[in-house]
Amino acid sequence: MSLLTCSPGEELYSAWGHTAIRVTDQSTGMDMVFNYGTFDDSDPDFYVKFTKGIMHYALSAYPFSDFLLEYEYQHRGIIEQTLLLSCNDKIRIWNALQKNNTDSNRFYYYYFHTDNCTTRARDMISKNISAPFVFRNILPDRSVTFRNLINPYLDNSHQYWSKFGTDLFLGMNLDKKVTNEEAMFLPDYLKKGFDSALVTNRPLVGQSKIILSWPEKNSHSGTWFSPFFVFTGLLIIAGAISLSKNPWAQKTLLAFDSLFFLLIGILGLMMVTLWVIRVDDVCRNNLNVLWALPTHIVAAFLFRRKKNWIQKYFQLVFWISIVLAFTWFFIPQQLNNAVGPLILLIIIRSYHYSKKSK
Repeated sequence: MSLLTCSPGEELYSAWGHTAIRVTDQSTGMDMVFNYGTFDDSDPDFYVKFTKGIMHYALSAYPFSDFLLEYEYQHRGIIEQTLLLSCNDKIRIWNALQKNNTDSNRFYYYYFHTDNCTTRARDMISKNISAPFVFRNILPDRSVTFRNLINPYLDNSHQYWSKFGTDLFLGMNLDKKVTNEEAMFLPDYLKKGFDSALVTNRPLVGQSKIILSWPEKNSHSGTWFSPFFVFTGLLIIAGAISLSKNPWAQKTLLAFDSLFFLLIGILGLMMVTLWVIRVDDVCRNNLNVLWALPTHIVAAFLFRRKKNWIQKYFQLVFWISIVLAFTWFFIPQQLNNAVGPLILLIIIRSYHYSKKSK
């Protein structure tokens, strides 16, 4: 029996790698992979369920040769850790895998950082051996959070827009400090955990070897087109036009403000919707709604009206944004760096509308 750790893929759902269990038997020639990461996207309600966090995953068992071909096609690497288990432990795990692979047991609800294909593989092994694991520390530091663990994968693959999206919609529950065992929701950290694990003072892993090698991508194409670069450019352009008193500049800013605050409001509405409808807690307690106020959707259509309440509304927006900017490093949620230019732009434009009309 061995643990397979697969390198990240290009799609967002595979950006953090993958884990599977391999079982071989030389006497029968069996070589099977048990994979907890399969799902059916042909369900007509798949995307509705996905949005709500109701992701139905399943355990699938199939030949290792098919698994290998899949990862060769995707240009992804595989590392195998052979497990030093007693015959009785192997039999217990095998029987548990067989039972888990029945139609009534193979399906489960996937939760990104608490119950996924990696934690399922870990638990299948740890819960079916006679002695408990003892893990050494695998965390880079004591204050590391879930967000600290997942973001480097998106940085390394230059998926800056995907990182911006996940930072926008994943709330401050992802900023909780992780324990050693909680960190093993990621394949690389489970691999590190197994490398460090002892069972009755013996190493859990006997041998580690590369099954499929694939060089890391070093391409930096498109890295300049990042959210921070785009929004900083937008801040500079809109800020410069804001200093102009020309009629064309004021008309341009009026159109810009309507579109800008409308889009910000739509983002905020999406954040609140995910906060409410998802069955898990990854999108709850999202402090990004402090700058992406859903009420901006309404305000975006009322800039031309000289109403006192509109002025007071933008005074409130201005001060909320000022407080958020000054407490950036103290709030219990790590905001994406690209949010900084957006907050500054909100401060500039809301200040313009908060001034008393002459």
